[in-house]
Amino acid sequence: MKTSKYNPSDLEVAFAQSLEDLKDDIQKKLPDNEIIKIENRIKEDNPLVKFYLLDNDGDPHEIVLKVIQTPDRF
Repeated sequence: MKTSKYNPSDLEVAFAQSLEDLKDDIQKKLPDNEIIKIENRIKEDNPLVKFYLLDNDGDPHEIVLKVIQTPDRF
């Protein structure tokens, strides 16, 4: 299927939402950190998903993922 709309594309939005939906699975892979909040800006030009974490020492951390679909190559 050719992408007719970018920024954001439907695939970018679905992928960003999937990352948020996988919170519990991701949490299992991060035993020394707790995901305390997820910020999902799926309507931006390129969706952004930000994970707010708290480690075992009580220190806060942030992981930012930018979802970018490259142009189709056919």
